[in-house]
Amino acid sequence: MIHPIYRHHWQFLLTLLSIAGSINIVTESASALNITRLSSLGNSTTAANNFGAEIPAYDPASRKLFVTGPNNRLDIADISNPASPIRLPSIDLSPYGAGVNSVAIKNGIVAVAMEASQITNNGSVVFFNTNGVFQSQVTVGALPDMLTFTPDGNRVLVANEGEARGAIDPNGSVSIIDLSTGVLNATVNTATFTRFNGQENTLRNQGVRIFPGQTVSQDVEPEYITVSDDGTTAWVSLQENNAVAVVDVANAQVTSIVPLGAKNFNAPGNGLDPSDRDGVVFGGAANSPAVRINNWPVFGLYQPDTIATVTIAGQTYLITANEGDTRDEARRVSSLTLDPNVFPNAAELQLAQNLGRLDVSSIDGRNDQGQYSQLFAYGGRSFSIWNVTNGLSQVFDSGDDFEQILAAFSATPLTPSIFNSDGTPSSFDSRSDNRGPEPEGLAVGTVGNRLYTFVGIERAGGFMVYDITNPSHPFFVDYINDWQLGDISPEGLLFIPAADSPNGTPLLIVANEVSRNVAIYSVKPVPEPSAVLGLVTLGLAGYSLKKRGNSQLEHLID
Repeated sequence: MIHPIYRHHWQFLLTLLSIAGSINIVTESASALNITRLSSLGNSTTAANNFGAEIPAYDPASRKLFVTGPNNRLDIADISNPASPIRLPSIDLSPYGAGVNSVAIKNGIVAVAMEASQITNNGSVVFFNTNGVFQSQVTVGALPDMLTFTPDGNRVLVANEGEARGAIDPNGSVSIIDLSTGVLNATVNTATFTRFNGQENTLRNQGVRIFPGQTVSQDVEPEYITVSDDGTTAWVSLQENNAVAVVDVANAQVTSIVPLGAKNFNAPGNGLDPSDRDGVVFGGAANSPAVRINNWPVFGLYQPDTIATVTIAGQTYLITANEGDTRDEARRVSSLTLDPNVFPNAAELQLAQNLGRLDVSSIDGRNDQGQYSQLFAYGGRSFSIWNVTNGLSQVFDSGDDFEQILAAFSATPLTPSIFNSDGTPSSFDSRSDNRGPEPEGLAVGTVGNRLYTFVGIERAGGFMVYDITNPSHPFFVDYINDWQLGDISPEGLLFIPAADSPNGTPLLIVANEVSRNVAIYSVKPVPEPSAVLGLVTLGLAGYSLKKRGNSQLEHLID
């Protein structure tokens, strides 16, 4: 069981969200940032002119940016002048595998994750130098999806997703490549999940989602890896399992699988818009879209994609972008038989304008009579911070901030905007019945003396910025969305600190998957006097754009 635009800078929403109880307006003026778009590479419907699409990596010595591209290639640019990057020849990766999934760089070594032509077969990691010259290639597990170096550069960790295809379901695993004796002498050890086979029911009872009829090692699909500062421990997101695996790096062993639990969308500050056909509530046409964020009797499986770790005051924290994901088990609420004792108003809840169209899990929340006594949607529509120094405990979740911020783009509930869209107003509200904003990528970095996280909103586009200097009390700083400049669907985000930046200013790199371009932003602190004036003035302007539609549902969620 699961345990329960042109360019927009939405700093005025600091006031909006502070009223909702999630932000302290008194303290954020010192955290305001000046985020400036410097340049963009790509953004073309012609494949040859695309630049990257998914995962960026940067080498500070050569000042080169490497980005995984759409045609099984590694795109490269010289960003010595970030405002005027120079595109360099790409690396054709087709000799090394059927598709590229990730890239990482450390100490002049470029590591690339390649899947096999049959993705259920073992893939590989290919090493190049920063001039694009091949160094070596090693075999890892099936479908290597993401890779990262340890801080000292002596090891590369690879998340082997092991996705099923038809009747073939390879084991998920984490490969650890030892480079301590040089890239030409790389060796591979693989941390498997086979020791957990036979513990499926125990893990399910703890809250780990193990699909029916599956062993643990088959069912887990490692998605993303982050490593502790000392390089001894790794945390691996198991997205579909709504869990995190902990890995002993030196011994290449998975030591534990920790469930993330579920978010209560019926709690204050945790609302969501679950329908793409709720305009009728506000007088719109039948099946029309609208902004309608409310509390609902639904839980959300966090299911993070990207994760990162930071150490603050001796404590290690895990930051998660709670995207959500499904296999083929999703069902709309309208198709389920709800437990009448829990949902006496089931008929009303199952209307299309209410919960009827929301995708929820068919393998969670079902009682012995085959009725659903709990509903579990996919993703938290948020980012979270967890203390992982001893175990795992949540210290912060952004609640419904993301949807409330996106809602401010609509002057009325029926006004088309980028709210829960696929990146443009023409798809307004179309993702509400699925996973809403879908936060997927994130990056963490220090600007001045403050620590920030940048969270990519895959569907509506752009990225949210939060000050997380105090991990128990983060607050919203800004939302940047350049969809009118062509940026659609951020996938990978990369923060380049000032010490590594080619111009001495922190940079944020955003790779946009759908528009197939990479945008480069400078990130600077705003001097405090102007920050205070701007926040007060714009904050008052945003006061009237708070939550919409709460009164329509109060009788449904008593």
